Amino acid sequence: MKQLFKGGRVIDPQNGVDEEADILVEDGVVRKVAKGIAEEGAAIIDVSGRVLVPGLIDMHTHLREPGQEAKEDFLSGSQAAAAGGFTTVATMPNTSPVVDTAALVRSLQARAEEVGIVHIEIIGALTKGQRGEELAEVGDMSLAGAVAFSDDGHYVKSSKVMMNGMDYLKKFDKIIIDHDEDLSLIEEGVMNEGHRSAMLGMKGRPTVAEDIAVARDILLAEYVDAPVHVAHISSARSAELVREGKRRGVKVTAEVTPHHLILTDECVDPLDSSTKVNPPLRGQKDVDAMREALKDGTIDIIVSDHSPHAEEEKDREYMYAPSGFPGLETTLGLLLTELYHKGEMELSELIAKMTSLPAALFRLNAGSLGVGMPADITVIDLDQEWVVDAAAFYTRGTHSPYVGRRLKGKAVMTVVAGRIVMRDGNVLGAEGENVG
Repeated sequence: MKQLFKGGRVIDPQNGVDEEADILVEDGVVRKVAKGIAEEGAAIIDVSGRVLVPGLIDMHTHLREPGQEAKEDFLSGSQAAAAGGFTTVATMPNTSPVVDTAALVRSLQARAEEVGIVHIEIIGALTKGQRGEELAEVGDMSLAGAVAFSDDGHYVKSSKVMMNGMDYLKKFDKIIIDHDEDLSLIEEGVMNEGHRSAMLGMKGRPTVAEDIAVARDILLAEYVDAPVHVAHISSARSAELVREGKRRGVKVTAEVTPHHLILTDECVDPLDSSTKVNPPLRGQKDVDAMREALKDGTIDIIVSDHSPHAEEEKDREYMYAPSGFPGLETTLGLLLTELYHKGEMELSELIAKMTSLPAALFRLNAGSLGVGMPADITVIDLDQEWVVDAAAFYTRGTHSPYVGRRLKGKAVMTVVAGRIVMRDGNVLGAEGENVG
């Protein structure tokens, strides 16, 4: 089967492409990218006025399988990904049970292949049960295909265990994605510690808890000459620590979420738990620092930290509600609205943080529209205005702080290995039928 995407602007940061061009796809693979392609027998897909980029990649999501399917599962999560323009997502292991064995990795891969409509990568737990006491079978999980390792949602308290994990995983060319918050400093904190928490009378989580943890991991990575990846960075000092580490040649990388680029703790309302996340929404100084670190390359990639919960879980008092909210369907629109349209980042730079850079960092066969690559393509309408509506979400999570917000820019088509899985906001099934 041949498809010819005609008339669009192609942005492919990996190959230095930013021009009007056509893309020829055959049997799910990119065969040619050039102007004025004429191919007999190809199905013509008119994308005039749209931007075509490599399929978006999100390396930090919580799809909740196994055991937490009331929150999300691979089907609903992959539908949400397709709706948001993502063709590859990686799911975290803080599930029930924790994904800490090769058998579970293989089982989830089979499940992803069976029901997922986008590519789903499996992240394994670094320690058994994510208890931070001893390494899980990370070697076997690596061989089984785990793309990275993380105790996300849990800080690895033992420096010895973390160092051993870094050193051991060098043999397998795998990265540890670390949730950096020193637990002794956050206790029962539910939001950023500062003026806003004091005014609301709510326990805070100070930025120094993140800073100390990030500093430790950078020093350990430097000592064993191994990579470490800072998950959902949020503190100005943490960003400076990463920047300093990179200058010294430490193999440290970092990711940031849209909410840590856009929202501040001034958004926190004790009556609305949608803003409760870990790490918490910070002050304006930290938000400004995240934007600067993203632009200067200190922060390598953007992730959603898509963390849906069942409605009855979030409909509780702020202190008792779980942390996290869905992000796959809003991430691109938020970034285009707040960073691209406001002139803070060039479009090609923004796309790179969501395509070629995560693909290179995690050794994925994705993130490029080069000849021979899988035809994973996201088609974007830069000017489409839309309002975030929880009723239109494909994810099972409905509590988002962005509900009602007007955005500019949206994915209007998602293509996975040559198959159109989303068109004009409608997610399609295996046979092209509308599933929403």
